[in-house]
This record gives sequence, structure tokens and C-alpha cells, in this order.
Amino acid sequence: MKKFQCLNGVIINPGTQTLLNEIYTELYITEGDSGKVNNEHEEKPIRTVLTKGVTGIEKTVSVQKFILDCAEGKANQDVHLIFPLPFRELNLMKDQKLSLMELLHICFMETKETEMSSLEKVLFIFDGLDECRFPLDFQNTLRVCDVTESASVQVLLINLNKGNLLPSALIWITSRPAAADHIPSECVHRVTEVRGFNDPQKEEYLRKRISDQSLANNIITHLKSLRSLYIMCHIPVFCWISATVLERMLGEAESGEIPKTLTQMYTHFLIIQTNIIREKYSKKQESNEEMLLKLGELAFQQLKKGNLIFYEEDLRECGIDVREAGVYSETEQLLTEGHGLHTPRAPPTESHEGHGQMPSTNPQSTSGLVGQTPTNPQAPCGGYTAGPVFHD
Repeated sequence: MKKFQCLNGVIINPGTQTLLNEIYTELYITEGDSGKVNNEHEEKPIRTVLTKGVTGIEKTVSVQKFILDCAEGKANQDVHLIFPLPFRELNLMKDQKLSLMELLHICFMETKETEMSSLEKVLFIFDGLDECRFPLDFQNTLRVCDVTESASVQVLLINLNKGNLLPSALIWITSRPAAADHIPSECVHRVTEVRGFNDPQKEEYLRKRISDQSLANNIITHLKSLRSLYIMCHIPVFCWISATVLERMLGEAESGEIPKTLTQMYTHFLIIQTNIIREKYSKKQESNEEMLLKLGELAFQQLKKGNLIFYEEDLRECGIDVREAGVYSETEQLLTEGHGLHTPRAPPTESHEGHGQMPSTNPQSTSGLVGQTPTNPQAPCGGYTAGPVFHD
């Protein structure tokens, strides 16, 4: 459970960690999609929920909070086990052949003593479909029904989604909108979309993020005076960046003109990060300028290839030392050092009785999964708070 207790973010205060429960702010989530969605759930229980959201909207944080609530006993307990399987880690195994049981044993060593057939209900969370680096051919994939039969990761994933493997399992997939169509509509029973923060949620987040409430008021006032920045704050990542920059600028830890544009905000954030790294790693041989140029080349090359995350080999191609890149905050997390699935990971979430608990902070990101209703009935478009619901 410790893996999910702290918020993984860029280094701002070295040596400190932010507890997710202390800063988490409910997101505004809507149900429905402009495309066609399978309506079988009107007669059958919802099995698969697809949650969409743009970059920085905190889909992964929603997953993290969902699991944490489960582990702390705050959510539904009718699911025996929850298996978080991010695509960025599945990518590392795309060339291997193994059974579903072997995959789970590698990712979650504690499952070696678990008899899957004895479990009535499990939840698989596939986070980051847009980061998938292997093809998903739902039309021409070999049918696999045995959890001990070996196949490629993509074949296992497709058969799991189709219900050929563990038909009683629940599936939650998160994705950026552009990649959501990789899952056929007939394999999706409910679609939800994370819209980010509404105006009250922006203020709530900033007041949680900034401990000095007088300073928080000044930051909120400044952002409200700049319409474009305040609108952008509906994206949690930008709201966090703005809080980080303005906390220093308005708190007089930094000097200079207060950012008024998007470019200025990003520039100041980069300067803050660079200064932190310079203070912490003063013996670094390579200049900040050289490293930033290399990281810029890396980002550009991967953008051309359509890749959203970077691995060790990608950095080497741009002349970046993996150990050096680790200094640059989140880069280290994106790399996963090439062995993310081959080291002991957090065990599948379990309750005190040994059964997994279903996280459901935001009833509608997985609306349909566990039978919850919108927590904000007055919100337009039927807004919810966070997490999957697999029942109507």
C-alpha cells in the first residue's frame, strides 16, 4: 500500500514526500462519449470501463487514489484482488511469451500462492493505453481461454478484454482521447471522461497545496486576474505548476516579474527545477544547458515517433547517460530503468481478511463497476467525483 500513499511528482522540496490523501482533490468526471458505446450493460453487468482524459488531467493519480482508498477500507470490498498493470510496464514485456498466471506472478510475486480460479472477482487496471507500444489487433488475435497457456502480452490483454480469459474479471482502462479507439466499442461497456477541476475544485486544490492560506489567497487572486491562466488551471498538472511557481514568486523566495502568460509560467518552472538540481548536484560535470538541449532532442525525436514515454534505449540514442538523466526529476520515473516488471512490486491490494478491496473514490471514472451514483447531481453533464463503477 505504501506505493500508493505518496504522490509521485517532480522534485520541488528534495527529501520530502507529499501524501496523496492530504492534497488529493476530487476531479470533475462525466459519463458518455460522442462515439458509439456498447449498450449491453443495460441488460448485463458492466465489465469494462474506459476512462478518457487529456494530458495532465491526472488519470493516473485517479487510479492511485482509487487503489489507496481500497487498501484503506474506504471503498467497496466485493472484489478479491486488484491488479494495476500500466502499459508503460507492459511495454517492457512485449516480446515475451508467457501465460496470464506467469505475467501476474512476475508483476505481483505474492500471487504465486493464489489460486486464480478460486477468486470470484478481480479487477485489472490498464493505465495509459496511449503509451502502449505494441499492436492491439482485436480481429485477428488467437483465442486464449486458459490462464496457464502462453502467449504474447498483447494476446493476453486482448483475450482478457474480450472475456475469453477470466470472464468474471472487471477491466478498467485509462487513455488519452486519441488512443481510445484502439479498444473496439463492443469491448467497452461504459465510457467516462476526466474533465479536470471546475472552479471550486481549483481553489480547493490550491488551498491544499499551499499551507500559507494568506499566500494561497494571493495566488488565487493573481490567477483569477489572468483569464487564460485560470482557465488552464482546470488541468491539474498546470494548476500544480502554477502553485509551485507562484508560491516562490509571491512568497518572495524568488525575485522577478510575476508570470502572466503560459510561456512565462513554464519558463519560471524550468528555472526553479534547474536551480534545485544545481543546488543538490553541484558536482555535475555537464552543464544544465547541454542536458536541456539533449532532453529537448529526445522529446522531439520521440514526438515524431508518436511515443509518449521514454525508456533507457531512447535516452542512449540521444547521448544521454541514464544515471545522469535520473538527476532530472521525473525523467527517472519515466525510464523505469528497464526492469520495472522484474523487481518486487507492490502486492495486489488486499483487505485485512486477504481480499482485495475495490477503490471507488470517483464513482464515475469507472461508473458501472461498483454501483455508485453521481456525488454532484447539480453538476452539468452529470459530473461525478472519481473511480470506476461497474453497476448501474
